[in-house]
Amino acid sequence: MLLKKRKRESADINGSSMADIAFLLLIFFLVTTTINVDTGIGLMLPPPLDPTQEPPPIKERNLMKILVNPQGIIVMNDNQVLLNDVKPTIIEFIKNPTNDPNLSETPQKAIVSLKTTEETPYKVYIDMLDEVVGAYREIRNEAARANYGVPYGALEEGSAQQEAVQDIYPKRISIAEQDRD
Repeated sequence: MLLKKRKRESADINGSSMADIAFLLLIFFLVTTTINVDTGIGLMLPPPLDPTQEPPPIKERNLMKILVNPQGIIVMNDNQVLLNDVKPTIIEFIKNPTNDPNLSETPQKAIVSLKTTEETPYKVYIDMLDEVVGAYREIRNEAARANYGVPYGALEEGSAQQEAVQDIYPKRISIAEQDRD
């Protein structure tokens, strides 16, 4: 008698726990992944002015006007300049080592006004803002090294030394709005 071979039933994979495993993996990756959030530009804004109070008078001599047009061309006090020339020009304007009548009277009165249009490339705007802030950082570092032997960033936050350097070179940056037609 011949024995017939029985056909084996195919083995099925139990898929009921697959959803649980996928869910656990999803939770694991959500918990362990860090998400970078753009923080934007960190600027400290002055308090709002009283609408009834007139703004203080500013001499033209103490105002460095920087205009960045839609093509990314930089104009400082009616002179076209390259991005590399912005920082040295601002430093010279603020410090005025030769008492030039075309530069600011004192560092405390110097104001740097940055004006752009809506069409100005964002990268150029950020580069310009970096140059202006970098100029202040450089002259503050120089003053801190001369007076205290350390760079400005090494001074303790809120210390009398840091405030003294800020009094010598106050950061006065105006980000001007474009003219509305």
